[in-house]
Amino acid sequence: MSKTILITGSSSGIGKATAIFFAEQGWHVIATMRTPENETELNTFKNVWVTKLDVSDPAGIQHTVEESIHRFGKIDVLVNNAGYGAYGPLEVFDRESILRQFNTNVIGLLDVSRAVIPHFRANKGGVIINVSSMGGRFAFPFGTLYHGTKFAVEGISESLNFELATFGGKVKIIEPGATATDFAGRSFDFKNDTTIAAYQGLMTTLTKMMDNLGSMSVPARVVAEKIYEAATDDTDQLRYPATPDAQALLGKRSKEDDNTFINGLKKQFGL
Repeated sequence: MSKTILITGSSSGIGKATAIFFAEQGWHVIATMRTPENETELNTFKNVWVTKLDVSDPAGIQHTVEESIHRFGKIDVLVNNAGYGAYGPLEVFDRESILRQFNTNVIGLLDVSRAVIPHFRANKGGVIINVSSMGGRFAFPFGTLYHGTKFAVEGISESLNFELATFGGKVKIIEPGATATDFAGRSFDFKNDTTIAAYQGLMTTLTKMMDNLGSMSVPARVVAEKIYEAATDDTDQLRYPATPDAQALLGKRSKEDDNTFINGLKKQFGL
């Protein structure tokens, strides 16, 4: 009997690649997105149901989860992938932008998880896979909001894993680095104020470093394959660095104390 996976943020990038990869493995895939009417590629798969889910809409989340269970009988895996990155000096963001970043990347993840967990508990099993980032365990300049949400995802996931373990469930964390997605496009909210001279030198250096990381980008399918591994390996492994740069940088982070690692980054940024 085919298993069923529900994925948020499936319209592009990692979410879409994951939907395609699981469909190719014979899973039933619930590919959710805010504008399903615009999707064409995923509709070509007979075992993919493309449907609407906006992680900022609690009532919509509950409806989609209930309809998914009605259609397929069971959800085996939830992938919380929906999100975007806000980058720039904290003082240039208004409160509305701050709330939007946390509502999407953190509150939305919590709301979708809350809607699915009772189903997992009733079935005495299930896997929640949260897409974090290598930026969930260390931070670059001007990522106060984005890194703040991903650090939150890491803590949420680690604690929630204990809760799900009481009934046979699991939580997994996927930590991608540079991935060939539209993150720098519609998934990226960049703000700067060039009249604040203090930040501009560091901003230039950060831009160059991000470009260098971008040149090392791997296809989103690489991350999708790591998500599949997390969903199917039947282990208690919590974290999965998902790209070569993430594996290298997170390995370095785990070996060095705070001062060594952070001062190393400061030198690269000329601070």
